[in-house]
Order: sequence, then C-alpha cells, then structure tokens
Amino acid sequence: MQETGNISDQRKERFIQLPKIIDDRGNLSFIEENFHIPFKIARTYWIYDVPGGEIRGSHAFREQEEFIVALSGSFDLVLNDGKETRRYSLNRSYMGVYVPRMTWRTMENFSTNSLCLVLSSMPYDPSDYIWDYDSFIKELKSKTILSVRQQTDISPLLSAYNSPVTTVYNCNVFELPKEHNRAGNLTALNNGVEVPFDVKRIYYTYDIPSGATRGGHAHRGLCQYLIAASSSFDVLLDDGCNKKLIHLDRPNFALQIVPGIWRELLNFSSGAICMVLASEKYDESDYIRDYQDFLSFKSCKL
Repeated sequence: MQETGNISDQRKERFIQLPKIIDDRGNLSFIEENFHIPFKIARTYWIYDVPGGEIRGSHAFREQEEFIVALSGSFDLVLNDGKETRRYSLNRSYMGVYVPRMTWRTMENFSTNSLCLVLSSMPYDPSDYIWDYDSFIKELKSKTILSVRQQTDISPLLSAYNSPVTTVYNCNVFELPKEHNRAGNLTALNNGVEVPFDVKRIYYTYDIPSGATRGGHAHRGLCQYLIAASSSFDVLLDDGCNKKLIHLDRPNFALQIVPGIWRELLNFSSGAICMVLASEKYDESDYIRDYQDFLSFKSCKL
C-alpha cells in the first residue's frame, strides 16, 4: 500500500509504505512530516543494541502519535486499542507503522543488530505516558484524556546557520544523549533542544555496497545532522578552500553540516546505515550538484 499526498486527516493505525529509491550505490528511503506521516515531527529517537528476548514499550500516550520503522533487523510491534490486539512484523526499511494516540504498544522479538527508528509528534513529556494497562483502559472508557500537546518555536536557533559564508570549521561532531538500558540503548533528539533546528525530513541510505560513494553535492540553505546509525563511514567536507575528513562510527554521535558545504560519503563498512535529519523538506532547487557551480556559489559569497 503506497501512501502519498496530504494524510493529515487520517488517524488510523496502519502500515505505511515509504519511498524506496534503488541505486547501485545503496538504496534510500525518506520520511517527510505531514506528507508520508500525518503529523509534524517534534522528536526523533532510535533504539539499538537490544538483546535477544527483550521487550520494549508497554505503555500508551495520551496525545502523542508515532511512526515506527525497522531500519535494520526485525521486531514485532504489538498494538492494543482497548478492544483487540494486533501484531505488526517490521523487517523492511521502507515499511513503517503509524501508531495513533491512546494506543497501548509493545515491541518484542528483536533480531540481532535490530535498529528501531521512532518519529514522534510531541517533545518528551513524562505526563503524556500511561504506564499501567488498567489505567489505560480506565481512561479510554472515561473519555477524559488530559491534553498535554505542546508546540515549539525554534526559528531563532536557525538564524545561526543562515550566514552567507560558511566553512568546514562550522561543521562539528556532537555527542548525543544515550540512555543505557539492559533492554537496549536509546538516543532521543527533541527539536530545538538536542538538535538545533526543526526536523522536517528524515532520510537514510542502506544496502550500500563496498567501495560505493554517496553525496557529491551541497545545499544552499539546508541544515543537517548525519549519523552512522549502524556500522561506519567517512564524510569528506569541502567549503571551496578547505577540506575536512570526519569518521562516524557510533549511533549516538552526529555530524552537523551547515549550508554551503560540499560533502562526499565514502569508506562505508559492511551493514552501514547513514541516517540524516534535515531542517527542510526535499527541494531540488536547494541542491548544488555540479562542483564548478558550487565554487561559483561560494565565490559569490566571499
């Protein structure tokens, strides 16, 4: 089932098939807020290093909506709406499940090296969680659900990256929060807190063959966080005058790339997954794909 167009009024639990761009250099899938998924992204987190036999989740959200994808490996997503229980087996990088608010959910049967990506409609708020199933059923029956919906305005944070002149020295690697747990580690980024822009699109490259290179372009205005969600790779940055090589090999570290920087991704290890958090939806006019055009663009900014 292919979901396209504006689906903001569709709030039913379901599978959603994502775009899959097949390329000899590795396949790519992407998710845009209020398009492929029916909500605005407020928080992005991923779960990794999950031991076999562990169970994650076992809670519901009063207001929060989620979209869940297995970027690698597999696991089962078990959902309960208070009336019946349904099981979704997630094992493809281009298939995910939309989970509406007030849905009890559990994740189990994680395979070795599984990687779970979750997009959420709200920043982290402990008051939105319901941890007890009986309380969940009671709230469903009472129909008196506390609204804890929050809105964030991070536009002032973007101004720091709108300088007409940027260099490779504006691009840095940041250690991200890592929640250690015997049931697997978790790294979560709230817009405007752990990531300094509003994440509107997430895309990831996978099934990358040995010796492949990716990238080979720059952006006029896009801000990005690049993460080695699995295995490792190198990123070669170029501002037209200086070059800088960055090695990424941990899922709780991100390379921030500001606008106006040419980048190439290379030296992918086996099983590598490059995940990118982007400040804008896809816009071809923002790309500079020819290196000479890039040099001309940078010279105009000097």
